[in-house]
Amino acid sequence: MTTTKATRRTRSTDRRRQLIDAATVLFAERGYPHVSVTDIARRAGVSAPTVYRHFADKQALLLAAVQTRVDELEESTAGADLASSDHPADALAASVTELSISNPHATSLWRWSGQHLSADENADVVRRTRAVLRQWASAIRADRPELTERESMYLAGAVLSVVGSGAGRAVRSGAHEMEEMVLALVRQTIRLTPSHAVPLRQTAGPGDDAPTRRDEILDAAARLFAEHGFAGTGMDEIGAAVGITGPSVYKHFPSKLAILVGISQRSAMRLEAGVMAAYAITPDPAGRLNALVDHYVDAVTSSPDLLVGFVSSYVLAGEPQAAELLAVQRRYVARWVQLLTDIDADRPPGSAVLAVHAALAIVNDAVRLPRSTPRPEFAARMAYLMKGVMGV
Repeated sequence: MTTTKATRRTRSTDRRRQLIDAATVLFAERGYPHVSVTDIARRAGVSAPTVYRHFADKQALLLAAVQTRVDELEESTAGADLASSDHPADALAASVTELSISNPHATSLWRWSGQHLSADENADVVRRTRAVLRQWASAIRADRPELTERESMYLAGAVLSVVGSGAGRAVRSGAHEMEEMVLALVRQTIRLTPSHAVPLRQTAGPGDDAPTRRDEILDAAARLFAEHGFAGTGMDEIGAAVGITGPSVYKHFPSKLAILVGISQRSAMRLEAGVMAAYAITPDPAGRLNALVDHYVDAVTSSPDLLVGFVSSYVLAGEPQAAELLAVQRRYVARWVQLLTDIDADRPPGSAVLAVHAALAIVNDAVRLPRSTPRPEFAARMAYLMKGVMGV
């Protein structure tokens, strides 16, 4: 009888993990709102009632998936035994690289899940993740005692972004080659010194024209979407933020979706303006890439538009404007890759793609943590880390 009960518990645990893994992949591929319990059941090869025997609803599955990934992050860090290693920073680099290759979702699922979790659930994920980052920071500082605690935390956060950037999906390389490229980026990140950052160069701004009511609505909506998510924000809240009623917002935009499109289009225009400004400054590829980094950091830290566009992109899936906006983003990233390749013609294309995605992830991830952005040195250090991981 005891053996039978133990077998049942094992099967239940295995089934639960199977469902969590299936949900994780689907959430990452399609976006949480576009995945149903039926989809998860089909992916796991079970019936929907089987899912409900283990989880109350899709929200419970998401929470379990995020918690499982944080578990893996903690287990990987504990397994590396950083405190007793002769070279803790190298041990960290090897550990996080292995985890990112074998289980990329362990280092990236937290990136987009926050808007779908409760405040308490998010607080727990952040608390546990920060505890892991503090261990990483200690390992980095053990090999580099000249760093301050804050500098080492900047580097630890950057390492998490590098291994969780997801660029591997865009690079066609063998597993061993991919691991070597990621490991090289992690080691390069750990060698950086954030206090060496210099102020951003002045870049072209969006213009000095007086804002229209339409601009005010877009500004307010972007702030609300960034704080509460697209689904958690209503037209009444957007109207109240600019001093008008919810129905009055419809005089300017036919729907909340149209507002998101407007925010995304505005951010795309700002990116393209940054490209034109960078290319007008100098013909030198390194100079252009440095200017693009400074402009991007300024754009993403001074306005929530870009972050909202990234986090809420799933909302636009299937919309006529989605393909155009995605094309703009891809062209923008392709310019960075081309410039990095021009700077170092011997660099493998896959390595350039990985480095660019890692660099962008560093600042995109950091602005999701509101306690970081108000610091005066934040923007300069983000630009420094981005340039450093790309080697420019």
